[in-house]
Amino acid sequence: MDIETLRNLFPHLKTGRIYFNHAATSPFSQPVIDAINNYVFEKSEGSIDNYMDYLKTLDGTKQEVADLIGADKDRIAFLDNTSNGLNVLAQGISWSEGDRIILNDVEFPANVYPFLNLGKMGVKIDMVKSRNGIVRAEDIIEAVKPRTKLISVSQVQFLSGYRIDLKILGDYCKDKGIILAVDAIQGVGALKLNVNELNIGFVSCGTQKWMMGLLGLSFIYLSEDLQSKLEQKFVGWTSVENAWDFLNYDLKLKKSASAFENGTLNALGIYALEEAIKLFDAYGYDKVEETVINNSIYIMKRLESIGINSILSKCQKEFLSGIVSFYHPDNERIFEELSKRKISCSLRGKMIRLSPHFYNTNEDVDIVVHELKKILNS
Repeated sequence: MDIETLRNLFPHLKTGRIYFNHAATSPFSQPVIDAINNYVFEKSEGSIDNYMDYLKTLDGTKQEVADLIGADKDRIAFLDNTSNGLNVLAQGISWSEGDRIILNDVEFPANVYPFLNLGKMGVKIDMVKSRNGIVRAEDIIEAVKPRTKLISVSQVQFLSGYRIDLKILGDYCKDKGIILAVDAIQGVGALKLNVNELNIGFVSCGTQKWMMGLLGLSFIYLSEDLQSKLEQKFVGWTSVENAWDFLNYDLKLKKSASAFENGTLNALGIYALEEAIKLFDAYGYDKVEETVINNSIYIMKRLESIGINSILSKCQKEFLSGIVSFYHPDNERIFEELSKRKISCSLRGKMIRLSPHFYNTNEDVDIVVHELKKILNS
């Protein structure tokens, strides 16, 4: 698929809007819109009770997610959001008083509160300090103590856009018997992730950002070994092996990750996600990552040309992501003026955060920087 064909699948581009806010939530592509409309028609004028068709879609979408992250389909389960995915892990581990977890001070709260909540059980949190929005894998490793049981990090830091070296971290955790959990919501859909190659035990990821799906749907990945060691705190009728034998109340949990799917899922979100991932496949997922990173590099160079240094402007390519952020004392006015010009970005504290996706082009970047220059000179 070429770039023009791809761009024609995003209706918002026809309105003149430049959308650089995928780190918050993505616009819908036409295939996703069609999936939503087809679902609404089917539930209103079609067969209505199309559960068997939905089960096929559920199975196919799990396979697509699994392919994205280098996992087996049976290791994927759908939930509602990233936080609840991380709660599955936090509440499932058998903790002893004095066990320790390593986090850092620039994590999105979804990757903090599920673990802080374990303090009442005597679990200790070691919070690694960031340096200019960056927490390196080496910084995490230096914080490990004898009782460290879990390390939880984001694949991509939501403010700076720094992509942590999960290979170094995963290899270390495997060697030391530490569980490595990854909040992948700012990575999957834009960047490659292979859970087996990186020795990741657990992933939680919402689908509304770089995956270009709907709010209210997430997925988790957990290794077979990790699942065997977790205590499942919540169960439902679809968690068990005999789910369709309704009056046989044999609490025998599934061996697959779908044991954590306790009941009805976000079917609309699953139909939409299937089409969103197919679009990545059509463009080529390697090409998706290449385009996203090249966009970020181009943005940083263009910002430098008007006197703005992004947080990661001196960072090596392998640590970049789809997020480019910069500080400016007039950040609120910049954000408001960009919004008036139909340019979407995020205002995060004292930072402006730009996050284009794989369908965005250098021409989009040039327009944004041109408008930004006019704002700064006004």
